[in-house]
Amino acid sequence: MRRARADAEHAGWRLDRFLAAAVPDLSRSRLQALLADGAVSRAQETIKDGNTRVKPGETYEIAVPEPAPAVPRGQAIPLNVVYEDGDLIVIDKPAGLVVHPAAGNPDGTLVNALIAHCGESLSGVGGAARPGIVHRLDKDTSGLLVAAKNDRAMASLAKQFAARTIERAYHAVAWGAPRAGEGIIEGDIGRNPFDRKRMAIVRTQGKAARTRYRMLERYGGEARAFASLIECRLETGRTHQIRVHLAHLGHPLIGDSVYGRARKPPRAKTDAEQTTYAAAAAFPRQALHAWLLGFQHPSTHKHVRFESPWPNDFAALIAALRGLQKPG
Repeated sequence: MRRARADAEHAGWRLDRFLAAAVPDLSRSRLQALLADGAVSRAQETIKDGNTRVKPGETYEIAVPEPAPAVPRGQAIPLNVVYEDGDLIVIDKPAGLVVHPAAGNPDGTLVNALIAHCGESLSGVGGAARPGIVHRLDKDTSGLLVAAKNDRAMASLAKQFAARTIERAYHAVAWGAPRAGEGIIEGDIGRNPFDRKRMAIVRTQGKAARTRYRMLERYGGEARAFASLIECRLETGRTHQIRVHLAHLGHPLIGDSVYGRARKPPRAKTDAEQTTYAAAAAFPRQALHAWLLGFQHPSTHKHVRFESPWPNDFAALIAALRGLQKPG
């Protein structure tokens, strides 16, 4: 815990400027991150706004967390192992589990679980911070993910991802329904120039992205659907690709607080409809599940294919939506 007391000379200073002067061993960017994380307080009141004006006599406390270890440690976190051999392991990842350590998630990740489960076989593969990780799923996306257990497997899988020969299919529940039953969404994806925490389709400095989609089910409304179940197949693997592409199409994912918002439902005719509309609006994560993963095995060179059933929350959402109307 660090403490900084403001004197008369600091009157009217911005808080971030005062803290940078009072605690010179912490960088300005580090202090801004600590403010955003709620680690700065005044008289037991959390202060997050760096623009706050300082008054003489005030004492600020800064809770600086211990530095995270450079190499992740193993943690006994339960894993749903779909397949495992000496080369690789396929995991059915639950929503809410972060794939690898990063700012804000120093541990409790899939990587920590894999280190505990696989032992030394992951050491040195894919880098110290992300051993074995060939691809990722967002924290709140559920479904299949493969990790490599040796250098040969890592090289083979990475080559297949780069060549776009990996088979990946997702089920997504989106607001509304696309006019075309199927199609291709193309658009370079890069950092949103107005919000660096989000991705967006951009004209410059983006990476090519291509998603094939096919509507599987349509829920509610004859003229305008309330929601739909869409299968998406990735031809590229950009950050938040499906979420960005479907939002660009005008049909963001249900539960996606970053790229979409709840739609105003039609007037409910029954209590059951009202319950369904409320359940969709309150769904706590983006409704996205990686249900299919296929690739060439690094050692046998045979094509292997894995499928994942919907998790309970996703299945319950679909069941509720199917009650609105028979799939069309």
